[in-house]
Amino acid sequence: MAQVNNKQVILNDYVTGFPKESDMTIVDSTITLNIPEGSNDLVLLKNLYLSCDPYMRMLMSKPQGTANPLAYTPQSTIASRGVSKVLESGHEDYKEGDLVWGLTKWEEYSLIPAAQILLKIQHTDVPLSYYTGILGMPGLTAYAGFFEVGSPKKGENVFVSAASGAVGQLVGQFAKLHGCYVVGSAGTKEKVDLLKNKFGYDEAFNYKEEQDLDAALKRYFPEGIDIYFENVGGKTLDAVLLNMKPNGRIPVCGMISQYNLTQHESVTNLAHIVYKRIRMQGFVVNDYYHLHAKFLEYVLPHIREGKVVYVEDIAEGLEKGPAALVGLFNGQNVGKQVLAVARE
Repeated sequence: MAQVNNKQVILNDYVTGFPKESDMTIVDSTITLNIPEGSNDLVLLKNLYLSCDPYMRMLMSKPQGTANPLAYTPQSTIASRGVSKVLESGHEDYKEGDLVWGLTKWEEYSLIPAAQILLKIQHTDVPLSYYTGILGMPGLTAYAGFFEVGSPKKGENVFVSAASGAVGQLVGQFAKLHGCYVVGSAGTKEKVDLLKNKFGYDEAFNYKEEQDLDAALKRYFPEGIDIYFENVGGKTLDAVLLNMKPNGRIPVCGMISQYNLTQHESVTNLAHIVYKRIRMQGFVVNDYYHLHAKFLEYVLPHIREGKVVYVEDIAEGLEKGPAALVGLFNGQNVGKQVLAVARE
């Protein structure tokens, strides 16, 4: 079969500090659209939608100590989870035309081991791009972090930072469905309006406009916080610790405020974890993929009934990928950042 062009996004070198568009380059390569003979574990994909996620920044850093097996290397194609269409398969579980969700490269076509496919997409009555977000890694992250790690009870007080992002917008909605009082923080008036008017948060505030985060949290949580869904770290975590209730829970999903710093901010109020018997637990979504079918059973009816909504920020074309990824770290995206490579 003849070769075809295959546009790719390449990492130029390891990144320090805030990432820049110039840290990545769009290159034109070629690929032959067939499986090498005798390969019974490879799948050839046409990539449709790619996920832009804050954790990708950590994969751009030069490894320190034990290397993350997913870490990027200079002059190689970056990767993330994405939605793809199978063009040819050497693996018995997949056939031409299947829609799949898994770990793929930032390129038009990818030849990957079948083990990198996380699931075959069965529900196509919702947008395919949702599998990069609400039905994929961010959705399962919100579900597992809130329900499995947070152990919520009806009537509890929940605070979510980075609340309009891919994960945060869902945590708030799940908490409301569970009968909780929910407040979120975000970085623009537009995002605060989204939290209150679209995602159903009880209250929301712009953290950039608050001179004193401790005072802001006392205003919204006069009785204290039962669950803090941690996406930010730094000063926000420090203020939250002062306002947690006894036996509160802090599921730690991420700390985006720290990813680009060469010297991480100190957290000075950690002693409150002891005084208040707070359980603060980090978690990684990979540990919860066994719950994905259960998660879909929970969330799909809510989506179809309009009880859970999802906002996406879709950038069109691989050439927009570097800007979309960098934009995550200065708040340019509104909702889940998705990169559309092809719409079939």
